[in-house]
Amino acid sequence: MSVCLSFAVFGSCWAQTNDPWQGFNRGVYKFNDTVDRYTLKPIAKGYQKITPKFVQTGVSNMVDNLGEVRNFGNNVLQLKLHDAGVDLARFGFNSTFGLLGFFDVGSKMGLQRNEQDFGLTLAHWGVPSGPYLVLPFFGPSTVRDATGRVPDFFMEITPYINDRGVEYSIWGTEILDTRARLLSLEEMIVGDPYIFIRNAYLETREYKVKGYVEDDF
Repeated sequence: MSVCLSFAVFGSCWAQTNDPWQGFNRGVYKFNDTVDRYTLKPIAKGYQKITPKFVQTGVSNMVDNLGEVRNFGNNVLQLKLHDAGVDLARFGFNSTFGLLGFFDVGSKMGLQRNEQDFGLTLAHWGVPSGPYLVLPFFGPSTVRDATGRVPDFFMEITPYINDRGVEYSIWGTEILDTRARLLSLEEMIVGDPYIFIRNAYLETREYKVKGYVEDDF
């Protein structure tokens, strides 16, 4: 973990946070935190408490497997054809031999996951991140990443499922799985949670774009 993230509580790395809308963002953060505290977090805790670990792992694998379609599309748009081929192979093997993705056989075969989204695709072609932005319900983002959510939506399998019950079940499972994964990370938060999460998010995105993080020293 870099120096910038380690000092997130002190608000360092302002040169790379680019947070001119902090007043608005803090308001949305507070709204999201309240909704989470009384809905998603208790449900996620209950899910972790009553669900066997191997089932939780399997559900996470299935959610990741559905995301391979988005990964494939964005790798193609970035002209990363080798990674796109790996995405396609992972989806095929995990969906069949892995029982709809419950088992991650792709990784055991040496096919490593290449997580991508349209925000990273825009960054690949030189689009700047723009100011930091906290989205209602979705949480930390930037102008670029928020814009990328729209094409990413159409790269998912879920919108093309005709059965509304199945569609909503998949969305609900994805939300629950994402929230459950974040529970263990909450122990890392120190100081001002808003600043810590902001800097952690921006560092993570910078690393995915550049392969490294520039410390503000």
